[in-house]
Amino acid sequence: MEPRNIPDYNLFMMCCAPRREAFAPLPAGFYFDLCRREELEIWKRFPFDTEEEARQGEAYMARFFANVYAAQEEEFFSRCLFVRAENGAPVGTAFLWRAYGRVNTLQWVKVRKEYEGQGIGRALLTHLLMPLAPEEYPVYLHTQPSSYRAIKLYTDFGFSLLTGGRVGQRENQLAQSLPILREVMPPAAYGRLTFATAPEELLSAAASREISEF
Repeated sequence: MEPRNIPDYNLFMMCCAPRREAFAPLPAGFYFDLCRREELEIWKRFPFDTEEEARQGEAYMARFFANVYAAQEEEFFSRCLFVRAENGAPVGTAFLWRAYGRVNTLQWVKVRKEYEGQGIGRALLTHLLMPLAPEEYPVYLHTQPSSYRAIKLYTDFGFSLLTGGRVGQRENQLAQSLPILREVMPPAAYGRLTFATAPEELLSAAASREISEF
C-alpha cells in the first residue's frame, strides 16, 4: 500500500519517558537553527512533498498558524526548529509546543523527502526530548498511518499509541489504522508498537477548545 493511498486517520501517541538508547547526534554537514520570520512561508510548505500538495494545503496551514500560534508569535519563533544543510537551506523541522497552555506536544516533525534516511529525524527528536526534565513529560503527538516510518521512529523513542475515543474535536481512529500499519510496517517494527490509555489530562485539555492545537 502506497502512503498516498492510506487514509488520513487520526492517531495519537504519548511518551512518558524517552528511551535514551534511541538518541543520536545530527549527521555531519547539517546544523540546528530557528525558523526566521521571513521564512514563515517556507515553514508552512514543509509538511507537503509536492508543490501541488503545498498549494492545496496553503489555506489549512494559514488557519492553523492563525488559530494556534499567532497570539504567541514570539514563542513560536523561539521554538520552531530547522535543521539546515551547509548552504543554510532548511531540510527538516520540528518543535515542542504547550498545547492549550496545558500539555507538551511534539509538532510538525518533517524531513524533506530527498533528505530522508540520513538520521535527521532521529537527531531532531533527540535535540528536543533529551533536555526535558522528568516533570515535563508526558509529551504527546498527533500522526496518521501514512506516517508509518515516523511511527516506527516515535516508537524507538518510547512513544505509545493511545487508545480510547475522541481527543478533543477528533476521533481516535486507532482501530481503523492498526490493520494498515500491520500491512505497511516491517513485522518487527509493528511488533514493537505499544499502547497506553489516553490520560484525562490530555482529554480535558483537548476538550477545552474547539480548535485542535496539535
